[in-house]
Amino acid sequence: MRKSMRKLKSMAMAALLFPLAGCGGGGQQARTIAETEQESADNQVIETIMTRRSIRQYKPQAVDRDTMQIILNCGINAPNGQNKQSWAIRVVDNPEYINGITEVYKKKNPKAAEDPSFKNMFRNAPTVVFIASDKSYDFSQVDCGLLGENMVLSAWSMGIGSCCLGSPTRFMQTEPEAADYLKRLNIPEGYELLYCIAFGYPDEAPAAKPRDAAKIMFVE
Repeated sequence: MRKSMRKLKSMAMAALLFPLAGCGGGGQQARTIAETEQESADNQVIETIMTRRSIRQYKPQAVDRDTMQIILNCGINAPNGQNKQSWAIRVVDNPEYINGITEVYKKKNPKAAEDPSFKNMFRNAPTVVFIASDKSYDFSQVDCGLLGENMVLSAWSMGIGSCCLGSPTRFMQTEPEAADYLKRLNIPEGYELLYCIAFGYPDEAPAAKPRDAAKIMFVE
């Protein structure tokens, strides 16, 4: 019953927002961000999107694999070009791996370890998902971005924080000392490590950063 009611609410919300989304706009004014946030009280999807924050401090408790599997299943159900599913996904929750590559990172970046809150190079997260794109497909990076968005939103809906990270993957690709850890990910031939996502239970509650609604324009 709850699922049916939620579906009806979602359909009603879609019907409400659809006239505002057309190219012509029909002379109606676009909703403000504040008005969209108000809608979140009645729509779980909108609430999840509007309340999600990038988390950079995590509790030490690991995310169990059953929960991570739900997040990963949501990820691979993202839209993607021609259903090529042009991604390769590697999940690491092994402290030995995370701490080991972090030690390599600390040797190259000794100032990082001076921060007393620093535990690992993935914002202290206990679980990291690495995402690689298919170099032969020019839309693969977009597909991988959509995959990641599905994961961070589904995670947030279950009380799990996340943060998309680029610098750790660049480090792993460019530092010879990190080559063994990159090799252990077993990325398929023809794929390239694109970014990673840190996952864990939030140990902070950051405020929303302002968004520039002026970048949105309806074309008449």
